Amino acid sequence: MNGLEQFLRTDPLDAGCARTMELLDVYVELALADAEPERRYPDLAVHLRGCGPCEEDFKALLVAVRGRAG
Repeated sequence: MNGLEQFLRTDPLDAGCARTMELLDVYVELALADAEPERRYPDLAVHLRGCGPCEEDFKALLVAVRGRAG
């Protein structure tokens, strides 16, 4: 898939990388508290499902924060 095709398939609710990175720590804290972050930040949830690098950052931060807390 070329860049244009990927762009055209982007969900209009997608927060984008910049907003996701801006709020990723908040999203992780909500996820760890079982506070349904996808309901509070549906735009971030959409982005994390579609952006591999941001999803990896989310998973890594989740592991790091769990390790710090445990």
